[in-house]
Amino acid sequence: MHISLAAETIFYLGSFPVTNSLLASLVVTVLLLIITLVIRIALKNNPDGVQNAFEAIIEYLLNLSESIGGAKTRKFLPLVLTFFIYILFCNWISLLPGFGSIGFYKTINGTKEFLPLLRGSAADLNMTLALGLIAFFSIQYYGFSGQKLGYLKKFFDFSSPIMFFTGILELVSEFARIISFSFRLFGNIFAGEVLLSVMTFLIPVIIPVPFIGLELFVGLIQALVFALLTLVFINIAMTTHGEEVEHGIN
Repeated sequence: MHISLAAETIFYLGSFPVTNSLLASLVVTVLLLIITLVIRIALKNNPDGVQNAFEAIIEYLLNLSESIGGAKTRKFLPLVLTFFIYILFCNWISLLPGFGSIGFYKTINGTKEFLPLLRGSAADLNMTLALGLIAFFSIQYYGFSGQKLGYLKKFFDFSSPIMFFTGILELVSEFARIISFSFRLFGNIFAGEVLLSVMTFLIPVIIPVPFIGLELFVGLIQALVFALLTLVFINIAMTTHGEEVEHGIN
């Protein structure tokens, strides 16, 4: 049984280390690009049943996002869906046979250690931190695009001492979202990876099957939570004070 908190380096590109989780991320990226190209080529002006099903799903997601944040969610829904699909594929593909079990032995500090060739991307804090930073900067971008410089008043309001300290708390909580995004996703996926590895090691036949089903569900929920939180936070960032008052009155 092999359990490691940090991703292992498989090889180097010059001085840049390529880890097994980064390699898995590249596999997911290439797979999604291929699927996207196939779908793009297969699109028809007169859609059939499969295309109609996909269009119905997109329409449902669009209506769901608009019910949360209004018509302006159309601007950033592609970003939110990209988060959801990418994280979902990263979580689910790591449950395939070979992830964590196919690899090679390497001598490190005089001891022979097993290095898996592929590892779940979301079980690496580097990847989840990168996603958290992308979400954070996206929130700030849409906040400024929606409110211009008025967005800064949320953090720097000198109208009263109470509003000033409230703004400081808002600023701290804004940066805390990076930690929240990254550690929530990392913690849940890594814990599931450890649980599945332990159960497979102890009882390799039949017993791990329910845990695989559980991890499929957890992978879906974590991707959905990350995407929905991004949608809600961007919507809050783009909402002006006047809109908040109007919604409160209504």
